[in-house]
Amino acid sequence: MREAAPGQPRERGFDHVETWVFDLDNTLYPAECDLFSQIDRRMGSFIAENLNLSLDDAHALRKQYYFEHGTTLAGLIRLHGVKPHDFLDYVHDIDLEVVDPSPALADAIQSLPGRKLVFTNGCRNHAERVTAKLGIQDLFEDIFDIHALEYVNPKPSLVGFERFVATHDIDSQRAAIFDDLPHNLETAHALGMTTVWIDCRTMGRPEHVAYGDETELPDHIHHRTEALTPFVAAIGASLAENAESDGPIGVQGNPQ
Repeated sequence: MREAAPGQPRERGFDHVETWVFDLDNTLYPAECDLFSQIDRRMGSFIAENLNLSLDDAHALRKQYYFEHGTTLAGLIRLHGVKPHDFLDYVHDIDLEVVDPSPALADAIQSLPGRKLVFTNGCRNHAERVTAKLGIQDLFEDIFDIHALEYVNPKPSLVGFERFVATHDIDSQRAAIFDDLPHNLETAHALGMTTVWIDCRTMGRPEHVAYGDETELPDHIHHRTEALTPFVAAIGASLAENAESDGPIGVQGNPQ
C-alpha cells in the first residue's frame, strides 16, 4: 500500500466531517497489544467444549466461520444455535493488563469537532472495559455493538452499516470512519463515508495480511496510517487552525 508522505495531499480531507466513527479492536488500542490472541484462544476453547471438538478442529472451524459469516459468532448462531450472550461473555473475559492508558489519544479524539461513536463487532461490555482502560470512555456518544447488529449482521454487512447509520441519524456523506479491516471500509465508502485504514499487517494476522502489499490505495480507502493517535491529532490541529483562520482546509495526508 502506498503511504502518503507527511503533509502530502490525498484525495479527500476532513473539513466536512461532523461524525467520527471508530472501530474498537486493533484500532482504538494498538494491534501490538494482541488482545485477539487471548480472544482467539477463548473462542477455540468455547467451540471445542460446546461442539465436542478437538482444539485443533475448533480453531479451524473458528477461522472458517469468520471468513464465511463475517464473525465466528454469526456462524455458530446460524449453524449451531449457540446463545450469543454465552459466547460473548466467555470470549471477552480477558486480561487487559497489556492495554495502557493513553492521554495522548484522549486529547487527539477530544480535539475532533462533532460527534464520536464506537462501531464494533465486539460486545458493549468489552468495548466499555477497553475504552475505560485507555481513558477515553467518556468521549463517545455511544457504542454500537454486535448486540445492536443482531449478531448475524456484523461489519462489513450493508444491513449492519445501514442499521448503525439509521440508529444514530448519521449523514454518511459527513462521516469519517477508522477501521483496521479494509473490507469494512469498502462498505463504509459505498455509503459515502471518508475512510481511514489502520494498517496492522505487521502483526501477521490472516485477516490483515490477506490484503497483500499493494503499491496503490484502493478507491475505497482514502487514508492509511499505522498509528491512530498522531493521525487523529494532526486532523484536530488542522481543523482548529482552519477554524481560527476561517479559510479552506487542505486534504489531510498521513501524519506519521
